[in-house]
Amino acid sequence: MNILVPLKRVPDYAVKAKLSPDSQSVVTDGVKWIVNPFDEIAVEEAVRIKEKRPDTEIVVVSIGPSSTTEQVRTALAMGADRAILVTTDGAVDSDLAHRVLAEIVARGDYRLVIMGKQAIDSDASQTGPLLASRLNWPQATFASKLEIDDTWTSATVTREVDGGLETVQIQLPGVVTTDLRLNEPRYPSLPGIVKAKKQPLEEIPLASLGIESAPKLKIHQFAYPPQRKAGTKVSSVEELVAKLQNDAKVL
Repeated sequence: MNILVPLKRVPDYAVKAKLSPDSQSVVTDGVKWIVNPFDEIAVEEAVRIKEKRPDTEIVVVSIGPSSTTEQVRTALAMGADRAILVTTDGAVDSDLAHRVLAEIVARGDYRLVIMGKQAIDSDASQTGPLLASRLNWPQATFASKLEIDDTWTSATVTREVDGGLETVQIQLPGVVTTDLRLNEPRYPSLPGIVKAKKQPLEEIPLASLGIESAPKLKIHQFAYPPQRKAGTKVSSVEELVAKLQNDAKVL
């Protein structure tokens, strides 16, 4: 059975973002790019499934400039079998991403799509549900545990929800989005990195897919979060309660 794992290239979360002088964009010159951490979890889960079921093929797909091959190769080094890169230098929002992914699914024979619940740069958490809706496939989001039956007809997913855990069963083919506690991604081994350089990576120009490529989301302005105000020391519990009541007005 084939598993499709979409992944996104995102700026390294350990590096502070810099804004352009007009605050209309984030400066990307010299930025270190990484695989979106939630998508890394999705790759790891697919590899674990393949380790139990060697007849499984893992295909990773990404959308972005040609330089995204570095992040795609990382997924191959982790254990994916082959990769697809839909090349574009333009902006990609959740709407465009899900339409591209739907076209890729239509060109293959996939039983399962596993992807991160959100990207750490946009935090939209929309692409997975949008893709499931367009494909008319069942979905299970925020997965912290995934089990697939022996015949690949259904998947049992434990989901993280407000106040606890929820276990659902979906019929396959379906879409599953991963949460942080699903697994801990492995580091690519040296043999895996060497092998990844020789594995097939198909590049498809976005324009060749025959879909509308203009994103629907328009960003008007970026801004740094406001600096936190300095705290105030209190000398007694009574003074603390008084400040919470009168100044913070939370009591």
